[in-house]
Amino acid sequence: MNQVQVTPNQTLQIKIKRLGINGEGIGYYKRLIVFVPRVLPGEEVQVRVTKASPKFAEAELIKMIKVSPDRIEPPCEFYDRCGGCQLQHLTYKKQLDFKKDLLKQSLEKFKPTDYRNYQLKDTIGMNEPWHYRNKAQFQLQFNEETQQAEAGLYEMNSHRLVAIDDCLVQEETTQKVLNTVLELINHYQLPIYNEHKNSGILRTLMVRIGIETGQVQLVFITSTPKLPKKNHLIREINEKLPEVVSIMQNVQNKKTSLVMGDETIHLWGQEAIEEKINDLTFDLSPRAFFQLNPKQTKVLYDEARKALSLNENESLVDAYCGVGTIGLSLAHLAKEVRGMDIVPQAIDDAKANAVRKGFKNTRYEVGTAEELLPQWLRSGFKPDAIVVDPPRTGLGDELLNALITYPAKKLVYVSCNVSTLARDLQVLTKKYHVDYLQSVDMFPQTARCEVVVKLTKK
Repeated sequence: MNQVQVTPNQTLQIKIKRLGINGEGIGYYKRLIVFVPRVLPGEEVQVRVTKASPKFAEAELIKMIKVSPDRIEPPCEFYDRCGGCQLQHLTYKKQLDFKKDLLKQSLEKFKPTDYRNYQLKDTIGMNEPWHYRNKAQFQLQFNEETQQAEAGLYEMNSHRLVAIDDCLVQEETTQKVLNTVLELINHYQLPIYNEHKNSGILRTLMVRIGIETGQVQLVFITSTPKLPKKNHLIREINEKLPEVVSIMQNVQNKKTSLVMGDETIHLWGQEAIEEKINDLTFDLSPRAFFQLNPKQTKVLYDEARKALSLNENESLVDAYCGVGTIGLSLAHLAKEVRGMDIVPQAIDDAKANAVRKGFKNTRYEVGTAEELLPQWLRSGFKPDAIVVDPPRTGLGDELLNALITYPAKKLVYVSCNVSTLARDLQVLTKKYHVDYLQSVDMFPQTARCEVVVKLTKK
């Protein structure tokens, strides 16, 4: 049967059935699937087609015909243009329901073994789902009209910058630091990088705060090691922003979507800031991964700890360990903890964090989980438990093969992408039983969902 063909600029009237993986509304025009941002299930809308293909169409909202009772007024003035949040127009309780449903949709798509019998627990949310992000990475751009540098985020699916001076999901101190540093950049007329001309120097500002310690790190991300007016900047930042205890520079000279490059230069103050989770203190260097929502990170790691249920005679592997957050929070419960990460600075931080806590039972190595874990397993190391916390791409094939060739008694999968999680469960359920899935809302107002999965060897 041929799909209905629509054309760009065509006006359609559709009813929204559900939300998709990016928080967009999904409706149907006859049998053709139509994706519409910023609309909700149950709403009837008039839309204009922006992209048409034989299998689907994308459209933009023209007019609301029937409005969902779950719709609220987004509080952010940049929400309509900025691509950072996708769900501010949906009540928070329904956001939590959506994230559980998103997990269900992914399982139904990939159909891992016995998926209909999995226990899906209700999403754990936040009491105050605003101002939670501890790190901001704002792109810089020179506005030819105003002759001023601007800092912000890109519009959805574009390279058009939205200048932002008050991000409602960002921790307030980080926004204050960004705004003040941007004023200094304009005062000293520092050259902003232009990707089309491949000219200029300043590309991105990164600000990270230790929520528990109040320490702030500022990183200038530049296209060259040169940073004009460096001493002037440092002096003014010291005067205006005493909370900034670390000023660093990172050099990204490649044309890439990666924000940071390999070279980091220490400009002033501490080389790392401290953050605390429960009774653990972590050193955070500029390139080290750390969860963006420390309040919910405590919840997430508590869920991982409960799922692992370690005792003092058991050994644990913490794959994709970053600065050691998960493994070190469990080291006092385990016989041994081993971890690996591809970022050398993160492994240095993990080792330092272990020494600070006096742990003698930890081992951290630089390398990919896909290479190191199979090596350890082949050499005879038999961990009782493994926790994996991979990037959005999920687990690599070599790691998946190792996990089912040498299955541990317990496996906990911490996922930030329900699609790659469901895909990986297709393989893992050959050797593991899925006990339950617990979603945790790490990123309120966005479509992103974090999930802790407890698996046990069959």
